[in-house]
Amino acid sequence: MDFSWIVLTATDASGAGFGGMMSLIWMAVVLIAFYFILIHPQRKKEKKDAEMRKNISLGDEVIAAGGIVGIVCKLEDNTLVIETGGDRSRIRIARWSVAQNLTAEAEKEAAAKKSMEEKAALAQSAAEEKKRKKGKKSDEEPVEIEKKD
Repeated sequence: MDFSWIVLTATDASGAGFGGMMSLIWMAVVLIAFYFILIHPQRKKEKKDAEMRKNISLGDEVIAAGGIVGIVCKLEDNTLVIETGGDRSRIRIARWSVAQNLTAEAEKEAAAKKSMEEKAALAQSAAEEKKRKKGKKSDEEPVEIEKKD
């Protein structure tokens, strides 16, 4: 068998030098891009979800991963007991299976809405104050200056 083509290919690739370095740089750029596009946002979401699960309290309305909606009536280390439906049936679920805390989300929305209303009120009062100050200047009568010839 003739293996000379393998030797020629190996010498051509090693002679490239700068081209091999550029391919390593591009690979590093792609890996960094994947990190910031895929891995970093996922870790951020996982931290947010873990914080949400840690802050569940009695009386919160939650949605489990399977779509079960209920009110938390008992908390344990790794499990919750939720009360669902009109017949007040109780279900024990794992804490990791909580997908949403509806009570906390509603409180966040109310706080954000209140903050927006306060900002709008401040902006409106500032605009009225500016208009009032501008109105005072225009209400003044012009003073005529007499010229002496």
